[in-house]
Amino acid sequence: MPSAPCRFPSAPARRTLLRRWAVAGAVLALAAGPAVAWPDKPVRIVVTFAAGGASDIVARTISEPLAKALGQPVVVDNKPGAGGTIGGAEVVRAAPDGYTLMLSNSTPLSIGPWTVPKPPYDPVKQFTHVAMLGIAPVAILANPKTGPASLKDFPKFYAGAGNSFGSGGPGSIGHIVGEMVKDALKFNMTHVPYRGGAPMTTDLIAGTIPVGIDVITAYVPMMKSGQLKGLAVTSRSRSPLAPDVPTVVELGLPQLVAENYFGVSGPAGLPKDVSDKLAAALAAIVSDPAVVKRFEELGITPLKLAGPQFSDYVAKQITDWTPAIKAADLK
Repeated sequence: MPSAPCRFPSAPARRTLLRRWAVAGAVLALAAGPAVAWPDKPVRIVVTFAAGGASDIVARTISEPLAKALGQPVVVDNKPGAGGTIGGAEVVRAAPDGYTLMLSNSTPLSIGPWTVPKPPYDPVKQFTHVAMLGIAPVAILANPKTGPASLKDFPKFYAGAGNSFGSGGPGSIGHIVGEMVKDALKFNMTHVPYRGGAPMTTDLIAGTIPVGIDVITAYVPMMKSGQLKGLAVTSRSRSPLAPDVPTVVELGLPQLVAENYFGVSGPAGLPKDVSDKLAAALAAIVSDPAVVKRFEELGITPLKLAGPQFSDYVAKQITDWTPAIKAADLK
C-alpha cells in the first residue's frame, strides 16, 4: 500500500511561519544581551580612602598594567568616609557590568560595616570578590619629637590629658588596632579620625598628633628618613623594609597581630566571563617582577586568591575581626 504523500505548507503559510521564527529569534537575541566584548570603555576602580593612602597607592600601582591588559583606561576614583562604607555602598549600587570595581581591603569589607548602627551592605553576598592581591601589616608610628619612645611607654605617655592617636578614618583597621592597643595595655587615648592616611600623616609629622596607626604601605620612606618612628608592626615577623621595628609578638602582645588585605571586588552578579578575564589579568600583574618589586617597597606580600577562595577569605576576616570590634564598641 503506498505511503501517504508528504504535504508541505502553502506559500502564504510558509511566509507566516518564517516571520514567527524571525520574531522569536529577535526576542531571544535581545534577552541574551548585545554581543559586546568587555571592556569597550574605561573601567573605574573605587578607592574607599583619600588619595595618598595605602589603598590608593595599590590601586594606582595596578591601574596602568591593568589598562594595558584590558585595552581600556582604568580610572582611580577616591570615595572616602564612614569606615570605607561610602565607597563600598557606591560599588554595591553599581551595575554588575565590570565597569565599576573596588580596591577592596579590610576596612570597607571586614570592619567598617559593623561600626555603624545598620550595616549598609552584606560584604560577602553583595559583592563579587574577583581577586586578592596581597597583605600588609599595620604600623604603629610616632612623631620622633613629641610621641612616646616605645609601645610599652604608652600607658605612662597617655596618663596626661589631651593625648590622642590618629587613623585613616573611623572604623579603619588603624582605628581598631588602636582600640586593641588600649585594651591590651590598659590605658586610654583619644581617637582622631582622618579621611585617609595622607592627611593623618601630615598632622603626625607636624606634631599635631603624637601617634598614628595605619597600614605600613605609605610610611616606609618616612621611617627611613627619620620623619616618623616605627614603634611596632602587627605581623609575626619583622618587615624586611623596617628591620629595626619590633613586632607585636616580640613585644609580648600577640593578640595585636593584624594584617590588611588588598584585592579587587565588583558588585554582586558580575558575569563570570568578566570576572574570569579580570582575575587572570590581575594574577599576571601581581606576578610581574616590576609590580612585585613595587609591592615589596610598600611592605606588601603578594598573595593571589581568586573567586570563591577570595570570598571565603573575606568571610573569615569578618569572623576574626568581629570580637575585637564588639570589645572596642567601635562606632
